[in-house]
Amino acid sequence: MSELPMVLSLDRVNLTDDQFYRLCEANPTTPLERSASGALVIMSPVGGESGEREADLITDLTLWNRQTKLGKVFSSWTMFKLPGGGDRSPDAAWVELSRWQALTPEERAGFPPICPDFVIELRSKTNALPPLQDKMQEYLASGLRLGWLINPQAQTVEIYRPNLRMEKVPFPAQLLGEAVLPGFTLRWPLA
Repeated sequence: MSELPMVLSLDRVNLTDDQFYRLCEANPTTPLERSASGALVIMSPVGGESGEREADLITDLTLWNRQTKLGKVFSSWTMFKLPGGGDRSPDAAWVELSRWQALTPEERAGFPPICPDFVIELRSKTNALPPLQDKMQEYLASGLRLGWLINPQAQTVEIYRPNLRMEKVPFPAQLLGEAVLPGFTLRWPLA
């Protein structure tokens, strides 16, 4: 059964970036995000199967990145302060090296004020699809260059690119990193 994440409207409470950061620090075991509209999103933890798949995705991305040295790979616990206003944690993310190096040490240590160039969102059994699709649109509006929303329940991968319609690819899928991640290929489902 798919569930919507718990969303708390903060219409009358405008958390500053520092207050949101401190709220996350004070609740380290509760995955929180903040939408571009300022709503507080309490994420559900994932089960073992989804956690294993997420780890495999990060591993494949990391192995490619170690060979190319083109950027930095981030886990689902990394919160990005998106230029569009949200604070989001993709399941896997990659930022091109020169963009990462352009951040100050303080910006890198906190919630980096940058949109990843590439993200993967993996729909778990507890995730409803519409909030994840909205999140992918939020990434695009903030400068995302390539994004994959892997949906095991529908046996599809949604591919997001700027200024193009979302492309839906059925399983089994061979996903290419295109110009963003040159030479990166992912076969899904994983063997």
